[in-house]
Formats: sequence, C-alpha cells, structure tokens
Amino acid sequence: MSDQNLHLIKEIKENKKNFFVIFIFSLILFLVFLVAAGSFVYFNRAKIFDYFAKQYFLDFKERKINQEEGERIILSEEVEVTQTIERVNQAVVSIVITKDVPIIEEYFENFNPFEEFFWNPFGFNFRLPQTKEKGTEKKEIGGGSGFFVSEDGLVVTNKHVVEDEQAEYTVLTNDGKKYEANVLARDPLFDIAVLKIKAPHVPYLEFGDSEKIKLGQKVIAIGNALGEFRNSVSMGIVSGLSRSIVAGDSFGRSESLEEVIQTDAAINPGNSGGPLLDLNGKVIGVNVAVSAGAENIGFALPANLVKSVVDSVKKYGKIVRPYLGVRYVQITPALKEKNNLPVDYGALVARGDTADELAVVPGSPADKAGIVENDIILEIDGTKIEKGKSLAFLIRQKNIGDTISLKILSKGKEKTVSVKLEEAQEK
Repeated sequence: MSDQNLHLIKEIKENKKNFFVIFIFSLILFLVFLVAAGSFVYFNRAKIFDYFAKQYFLDFKERKINQEEGERIILSEEVEVTQTIERVNQAVVSIVITKDVPIIEEYFENFNPFEEFFWNPFGFNFRLPQTKEKGTEKKEIGGGSGFFVSEDGLVVTNKHVVEDEQAEYTVLTNDGKKYEANVLARDPLFDIAVLKIKAPHVPYLEFGDSEKIKLGQKVIAIGNALGEFRNSVSMGIVSGLSRSIVAGDSFGRSESLEEVIQTDAAINPGNSGGPLLDLNGKVIGVNVAVSAGAENIGFALPANLVKSVVDSVKKYGKIVRPYLGVRYVQITPALKEKNNLPVDYGALVARGDTADELAVVPGSPADKAGIVENDIILEIDGTKIEKGKSLAFLIRQKNIGDTISLKILSKGKEKTVSVKLEEAQEK
C-alpha cells in the first residue's frame, strides 16, 4: 500500500474522531442548557405563571372591552332609532278613503211561487238572476299614509291617494282620533297632495335637506302598510340617488318622476304618502312607489321638492310654480341621429300636435327673452339638460321672480340669454 493511501486512511480516522468529539461536546452543552433552563423555570415558576396569567387576563379584558364597545354601539343605534320613532310616530297618519257606492241587488224577473212549486218541485232554478241598483251606501274603498307638516293640521300625502274628487277623506291619527280632511291642493306635475284638518297644536315633522343624502345612509319608513297595519315601521339604507322612473297604478295611469330616492326599506301598498326619515327624525323623502316584481326596491320623492310645494300652499293657498313658456322635445342620441341635430342633449323648442299648441307661448318669459321655435336650450344656470334633468324639472327647482341664465343653440350659434321666471297660469 502506498504512502498516499495510508495518509488518506489516517485522515479519515482523524475526521471521524473529531466529529465524535464535537457531537459529544454539543450533546453535553445541550443537556447543560436544558438543566439550566429547567432549573430557571422551576425556581421562577411563580413569576412566570404570574406573567402569563396577567397577559391572558389583559388580552381577555381587551377582547371583553371591544365586545362591550361593539354592543354599546349597536345598543346606542337601537336606542337612537327607537327614540326617533317614538318622537315622530304621533305625526304620521293614516288616510281612509270613503265613497258612496251603489247597492246592487239580485232578483228573478216574473217570479211565480206557484209555478216554481209545480214545475220546479226540487228547487232547481234555471233562471238567470237580474241586478238592479237599490240606493247607495258609504263604503271604505282604500287608504294610504301621510304626515303632519304644520301645527295647524296640514298633511302631506301622495296625489294618487286622494285623486278621486268625488270621494271623502278621513285622517286617522296614531291615538285613534278621526278628522275629516279637505284636499287643499293636488300637484299636477308631481305625486304630491296637501290636505287640511281642523285640529289645534298637532305634532308635526320637519323637512331635512335631501341634497345632503348619502348612499348607504340609514333611513326609516313609516306608513299604513297594505292599508291595514297603521304606522308600520321599516328600516333600510339609501340604495340610489337621482333615479328617474315611470310610476304606474292599477288603473293604467303613469307618470314620469325624476331625481327620486331609491331605498331598500320595505315600502308596501298603503305606505304611499308616508315619510322617509333620517335617524334624526327629519323627513328626507315621501314614499311614492315600489318596483313591481322586485324585492326591497322602493322610491321616495325628495324632501326639497315636497317642501317647495308645502311652502307654496302655506303662502298662496295653492301650488304655484314658475314657468318659462315653451313646448319642447327632450333630445336624445336617437333623436339626434334621426333628425341630424348638432347635439345629443338639450331641449328642442317645438310645436305641439295641434295648430294652437305653439312652440313659444306669446307674452311668456321665453317670448320676452327672444327664444323661438327650433332653438335648442342646452343649459340652465350651468346645468346641462339631459336624461334625469329635464327642462321642466330644472325650472321647477326655481322660484317665481328668479332670473336664470340659459345657454341656447340658435341657428347654429351658441348664445346666453337671461330670463325672469313668472307664475304659471292655471289652465
């Protein structure tokens, strides 16, 4: 065997010896560490237990505080809601609709008891009954909701609740008292009506600012649900703002409503005319419609619009509004394409279907400002006339006597004119 091989074998043996020594030394150190650590833990077990016990109780206390804080927040909100409902409930009313309806009586023509006995001994009646009116009777035919907006008994509801001019209306308060109601005004443009009862010092609700409503804001709806359950309360959030809808009723009538509030608070037939409230008890809307075939989609007219109607009735005894004095067609992309118009928004001043339906009413504010047929009104005070913001809607936001700025496209050129709004004349 060569010296090189012997040297290699010797080196391997030395490495094995060194590895064994290192392993034994490391094992001894580990055992010493375990004994030392164990001794330390044993002799300081009271302090260590006390430390971890304190940490555990601190963590437990913190979790308990967070849980209680959460419960306090929930409880605080519940208290706020219940207190709000208790405060406003007395001002929410049910509206009962009654009307004289004919009494229908059935009878058999030329009835002969002897003939009936001999020819029909088994009681089989083959004659068809006839009907006739026998006077009338006063009968409850429907109901809705409303709420007081003044101490002297003004009530707001929906126009469709009190639309029948031949019917009588009774306001039923939360304490069970009944009052005959007179309809002071039915809004020709919006689904709003104002009633009056003779009662001193009634509790009433205040309007909030519907321009400050936020998506997700919690709201409360109160009303005469299904026309049967008085002052039913539901709660939800504001699901959408500035919606445009076409609302219809069971008689096939419909109307377009702009800038309405969408909510998932349950609104049922009979809730119509009831208030939509914020958690402070301020009216931010008036419940007006639900989406057919869908759940938790209801709509309310914004409070600012309703308040302007109430203020008008308080001041003038009727609903008065400013008017511009034009007939128009709302421009859409489809209308632009079909008629080769230069813009896809605005209001095209146009004639009506008959010869007497002029595009511009003679002597009207629009006539005085020089607006003519085929002009396109683009903006009012910097706001574009487009879907959800029609010309009529924007004008209704103004007051009689306001001077507004109109951007107009006339014969291919843009110009700006000032118009002073006047009171719309009753037709």
